[in-house]
Amino acid sequence: MAKQQLSLVYDKQCPACNYYCQLIRINETVGELTLIDARDDDPIMKKITAQGLDIDQGMVLVIEDILYYGSDAIQALALMSSRSGLFNQLNYQIFKHPVIAKNLYPLLRISRNILLKLLRKSKINNLNLKNNQHF
Repeated sequence: MAKQQLSLVYDKQCPACNYYCQLIRINETVGELTLIDARDDDPIMKKITAQGLDIDQGMVLVIEDILYYGSDAIQALALMSSRSGLFNQLNYQIFKHPVIAKNLYPLLRISRNILLKLLRKSKINNLNLKNNQHF
């Protein structure tokens, strides 16, 4: 089986998002994970925006040409994780269930928004939504 090309697009300026992305380990038989800062001018952000996905509301996992957004992304990452180390084991046990991932993801998103506000960081606002640029 050929290894897949995986990219995870997230907000590197969010300490919690960055910490999560640095700790997640993908099973090496699946493929290699490339981390992409959503604030960089990366071509994948054009595709995410064209799909109408608000990066401020969820990270995006790209597997080949398929986009997984928010809770779907975190669940897919859990299922592909290596289970090495306590973090990856816990991540797998918590987020392998789609219902749990869908229910917990909004709490993670709220935490990100609070962190950005406390750090005085602007939202990414890739969809150019009014009242979405700053807190």
